Amino acid sequence: MILKWIFDRVAAFCGLLLIGWMFPLVAILIKIKMPGGPVFFSQKRVGKDGKLFTCHKFRTMVVVHSGSSVSVAGDARITPFGAKLRHYKVDELPGLWDVLIGNMSFVGPRPDVPGYADKLEGDDRVILKLRPGITGPATLKYRLEDEMIAEFVDNIKSGQCDNLEQISNLPDFSKMQNQEIAVWYNDNVIYPDKVRLNCFYYHHYSFIKDIQMILSTIFSKKMKYAGEWI
Repeated sequence: MILKWIFDRVAAFCGLLLIGWMFPLVAILIKIKMPGGPVFFSQKRVGKDGKLFTCHKFRTMVVVHSGSSVSVAGDARITPFGAKLRHYKVDELPGLWDVLIGNMSFVGPRPDVPGYADKLEGDDRVILKLRPGITGPATLKYRLEDEMIAEFVDNIKSGQCDNLEQISNLPDFSKMQNQEIAVWYNDNVIYPDKVRLNCFYYHHYSFIKDIQMILSTIFSKKMKYAGEWI
C-alpha cells in the first residue's frame, strides 16, 4: 500500500493548504456558540496494530457531560451548532493533521475507542492492520449514524421492531432508557455490520475504490461496494 501511504500525505498536506482558512473561522464560531470549552476534542483511539493515538476533531458537545461513546441525533450532549458540524462532517477536518503525521489514512475503518476494538475476535482482527480512516465503506454506509440510531429508538418506543428477526434473545426494550436502546442497537446491529464491511475492505483493497470513497464522501453520493449501495 505504498501508493496509499504517499497519497495520504500529499493529499493531507494539500488539503490543509486549501481549507486551512476554515480552521480559525470554525474555531471562532465554536467559541461564540459553545463558550467555556476547548475548540478541539481530543481522545485516545485505537490505531494501526492496536496502538493508541490521539484523534482530533472540532468539539461538538458540551464540556461537562456523562454518557457513552454512542450518540444519537437530538442527544442533549450535542449542541445545536455541534449538530450542524456533525451533519456536514466539518468536525472531522482536524483529522487531516492526523493523516499528515501518519496516525490515520483518508480511507479505512473509523478509529474505535479501546472498549470496542477489544471486542474484535478471530479473523476480524485483521482490521487492526489498517490505519484508521477519515472515511471508508462503513463510514459511508452509516454517514447519518446519529439520525439512524435516533430513528431506531423512536421506532422502538412507538412499538415498531422491524428487521430484527435475525437477532436472537432480543432484550425487553420497554424496560430500557433511550440511551440504553441506542447502545444496544449500535453494539448488536451497526457495529457488527461495520466490522463486516471493514474486513471486506482489508481483503479486497483497491486504490481506485479509495478514490471513489473519498469523492463519495465529499459530494455526499452513494457508491456500489461489496454488493450493496453505501
